[in-house]
Formats: sequence, C-alpha cells, structure tokens
Amino acid sequence: MLVGLLREEKIPRDRRVPFSPEQINYIRKLFPGTDFIIQPSSFRCFSDKEYEDAGIEVREDLSDASLIMGIKEVPPTLLIPSKTYCFFSHTIKKQPHNRILLQTIIEKNIRLVDYECLIDPEGNRIIGFGRFAGVVGAYYGIMGYGQRYGLFDLRTPTGFHSIEELENELTKVKLPNMKMIVTGGGRVANGAIETLGALKIRKVTPYEFINYSFREPVYVQLHSQDYNRSKDDFPFNHTEFLKHPGDFESSFIRFAPVCDILIHCSYWDPRAPKLFSLEEMNSPAFHISVIADITCDVNGSIPSTTRTTTIDDPFFGYDPLTQKIADPFSLNTITVMAVDNLPTALPRDASQDFGKNLIERVMPALLGNDGEGLIERASLTKNGKLMPRFSYLEDYAIKVEKTCQ
Repeated sequence: MLVGLLREEKIPRDRRVPFSPEQINYIRKLFPGTDFIIQPSSFRCFSDKEYEDAGIEVREDLSDASLIMGIKEVPPTLLIPSKTYCFFSHTIKKQPHNRILLQTIIEKNIRLVDYECLIDPEGNRIIGFGRFAGVVGAYYGIMGYGQRYGLFDLRTPTGFHSIEELENELTKVKLPNMKMIVTGGGRVANGAIETLGALKIRKVTPYEFINYSFREPVYVQLHSQDYNRSKDDFPFNHTEFLKHPGDFESSFIRFAPVCDILIHCSYWDPRAPKLFSLEEMNSPAFHISVIADITCDVNGSIPSTTRTTTIDDPFFGYDPLTQKIADPFSLNTITVMAVDNLPTALPRDASQDFGKNLIERVMPALLGNDGEGLIERASLTKNGKLMPRFSYLEDYAIKVEKTCQ
C-alpha cells in the first residue's frame, strides 16, 4: 500500500504530522510492501530534508496513494475522490463549520476514518493527542494567571523544542495559596495534572477544596459525579449519565466561590448540562478568574467560550456583566484560553507520541488486518454513504440543492 502524508492546509496551520521520518522507516520494515510519499511543507515540525534524508519521497501529488493521512480537517476543495482518508474531521457533533466538509466527502466517494472514532469494543478511545493538549492547556492556564496578576511572565510554549523545556520554564512560577480545578479523568486531564505535577502542586479532595483553607496552592480533580446530579435526586449513576445526560443538572457552581483557575478537560456531550450559566458567571460569588478551556467546545460546556483562540494569541477576556469579549487581563473580566490545537505547541513530541500509538494500535488494522472491526467502527463514510453507526448525521450531511423556479 502507498500511504500519503498531507501538508496541513487548515488555517491556522498545524505543524504536526502522523509519523516522524524514523517511524515511517519502522513501518516499512514492520509491514513489507508499504511505502510513503509526503507533501512538501515549509512549516511542518519535521522538515522535508529530514524525510528525504530518511529515503522518503517528498512530492506534491498524492493521487497515487490509496490511503491519505493528516491531522486536522482537509479543505473540501483539496480532497481527492475515491480515497481513504484519516484525520480529525470534527463533524461527529454536527459542528456547523465542517458541514460542507462531510458533504463533500460523501459526494467524492471518500472513506473517512476519523481518529476520534477509533474505539475498542467497549467504546473507549484508543488514540489521540489528549496528553499534550492537557500539558499545554494547563501551562497556558498558569501563564494567563501570571500575566493577569503580574506575578511572573512565562514564555509561549511554541518556542520550546520539547516537553522538558516547558517543564524547565515552570521553575519561574511562584504561586500564592490559590485553588485550581481540573475536570475529567482521561488523557487530557492526566496531561494537565502532569503540568501541575511539575509545579509540585498538592492534590486535595473535593470536600477539602470547598471547606478548607491552605497555605499553599492546591488543586482538585473533579469527575462527572462531582459536578452533576440527577434532576430526580436519585444517587448519581455513571452509566445512566452516559446514556441520558439530559436527565442530569450541573452542581458545579458550589466550587466556583473558592476556585481561582478552572482547567476544563472533560469530554462534553451536547445533551449534557453546561458547567454553569452566564448568569452564574455574573454573580459576585463566582470567583474563577482564569478559565483554561482545553475541551474548546464553542458555545459548549463553558458558556463564555464563544470563539477559539490561537497558540500565538491564546487569551481573550469575557466580561460577565456585558457578556462581551474584552481585554483578557482586565480585572473586570475573566481570562479565557480556548486554543483548539494545543498539541501543535509541542509538535515534535506530540507527533512522535501520536505516531507511536498509531503504529502499535491502528496500523495493523488500517493496512488490512481489521479482524476486530476497529477501522470499520471509525469509518464515518464509505461508498458514498454514511456508515450505520453515524446515521444520526444524516440531516447534517444532506446537501440541499438550490433549484430555479
């Protein structure tokens, strides 16, 4: 099989890639008969020369490849008909800005394998950039807090060559006795906790977080049961919450009066309650001054996330009184970080980690041995149609033709 690696064309451009040059050569040995071509790129974290020095062809035209792999969404005009593509499509929540993308994929008879949908038989995601999203997102949260209160000035993570450099930069940080919340329990939350670990910040329980004062900075990790409750006052049941999130309401607001930084990492189902309301954000009891929204669902679980930001310009201010965007570091606003491609701040580390997981857990199935149905489960489209598992996208994927009367 000939595999093509895309140049990332979505703006702002992403520097990540599915495989490093070294990993491609490992795949060639592991799967004889598999070869690669890669589109040239002036901004990719691994240079064209690094690929060429590894004996990999760099070529603009990928039409000879039967499998084409990238990271972010591919502009619809650049899609090659009748190929298999792998990338994060950001369509499974019916994101309006990617509707034309999914419609074009169906129209061009493309099989789309979405990395986000690669799950094991129990429904657990097996691959992603979550760890690095968490690492960088928490770093930005700390960075924003330092800028807001003039405590310290951290370098932007885009200047770091590795995660070790990021952790070394954190030695500048001296935090007061403040409190932080990390939501979630997956890869993203674990990455955020990794950054807090580099700062040697102590973890406390939800009860301690609400009821105790400390002489040092602390954080709490909140799971779904900690900030959601049944509308019928039944005991929290995680299985029921996953099946029927609309039957629950948020109880997060009880943490807001004692929290300084919220690092939001938990996956959000659009049927589930938001963490808090715009009205609650305008309450004098709402003490959170910095929100690092790593999930970055626009108009999602964090109502102040009305737009995304970039790794070079990561913050905006949300004025809870006017409900408008303002100066990110004014004391009248809440500082919000909503970068939607956080791992690209550490692109080499993130790409190598992602490629390693692809090789170990996905490539055997992707290159022909899909006995457990991994690729089938992750295929949104095939043969010009939505796959049954994604039939709920039908109204979103239908292309309405304009007709002349």
